[in-house]
Amino acid sequence: MDGVRHLTMKELEQGLDDVGNSPEDEGVLKMIVRRPEVEQREVLAEGELHPSEGLVGDNWKSRGSSRTPDGSADPYTQLTVMNARCAALVAQDSDRWQLAGDQLYLDLDLSQENLPPGTRLSLGTAVIRVSEHPHTGCGKFVSRFGVDAMKFVNSKLGRRLRLRGLNARVVQPGTVRVGDIVKKV
Repeated sequence: MDGVRHLTMKELEQGLDDVGNSPEDEGVLKMIVRRPEVEQREVLAEGELHPSEGLVGDNWKSRGSSRTPDGSADPYTQLTVMNARCAALVAQDSDRWQLAGDQLYLDLDLSQENLPPGTRLSLGTAVIRVSEHPHTGCGKFVSRFGVDAMKFVNSKLGRRLRLRGLNARVVQPGTVRVGDIVKKV
């Protein structure tokens, strides 16, 4: 553990109203994180999204996936996107958001109802498409944010609201910057 006390389920549930107040149609890109190597993070002010690379400089492509027959990178999990309010809740400090391992942190309602699979989002000059592949927490998420945080994001309600986030792929290349408006297309 990194010296930060993990929140209890009750404390996490108390923060749910703020997460639920995320904008539905137009939000803001709050953080961009590139993962050049396993366990490395680079917080960026600006990034390039590309249909064959995802976030340029991220290790998504070289890391591969257990979901594909040949172990190559899964194009439907090219980007991981987390609700910035949920990241703020579980991480307790913006310096710890990047520990979640996601690339894009949006102040936007990521729920299945608001962003069903296939929904396109414009941010900066890029467009991404929401994947149907679920994004769930892992052992690393537990070690960084606690067992209750994992149970919270993976609960029935947590999955419906996509508290752990969503997977997406780039459908139009472009530049994204922290502070960019994010809109449903």
